Amino acid sequence: MSSPLAIQIRGDVDQGDIHVCRFTVDRPVHDGSAVFYTPEEATDNELADKLFKIPGMTKVELDGNMVIVTQGGAEDWRQLGKRIGSAIRAFLSPPPEIPDGDRLPPEHVRINVQRVLDEMINPGVAAHGGFVELLDVQDDNVFIRMGGGCQGCGAADVTLKMGIERLIREKVPQVREILDTTDHASGMNPYYAPSK
Repeated sequence: MSSPLAIQIRGDVDQGDIHVCRFTVDRPVHDGSAVFYTPEEATDNELADKLFKIPGMTKVELDGNMVIVTQGGAEDWRQLGKRIGSAIRAFLSPPPEIPDGDRLPPEHVRINVQRVLDEMINPGVAAHGGFVELLDVQDDNVFIRMGGGCQGCGAADVTLKMGIERLIREKVPQVREILDTTDHASGMNPYYAPSK
């Protein structure tokens, strides 16, 4: 299969119902169509199962290259869409097999990533009034949010790529993707103001 970076996904919120978002994938995700209303119904479908593990999902529809999800709350689709995109990519590009003896259980991945944030990353970004928060770990994908001086900072992308990602991958090599779910546009006091 292709690498996760090659997979193209576009999400569009339904104009008639803001709780529904359609994701168009550049390749088929399901033969035919299927609708799942509960996590229990989705256990035999790997993609639907992954999507129901995202909090707030109430319905998943798969049809060819379309993934249509319904959320029960009012979470911002820009943030939720990153997690959905990650689940689709993880389904289409499963991680390479790691021998059982070398693979950490999910809770240990979370603990190790949190330790890297606490001991190596947050002390550095705290000097600029910022912090990095671990939101979730799913299928070896890490979801983070930047806050304080890091939220909206013009150097946030460099901090993510050259600092956060590098250190996490070095210390927890099992991690696949590191996804920044920060709404940088709403940053109130960025350390470096982004250029206009």
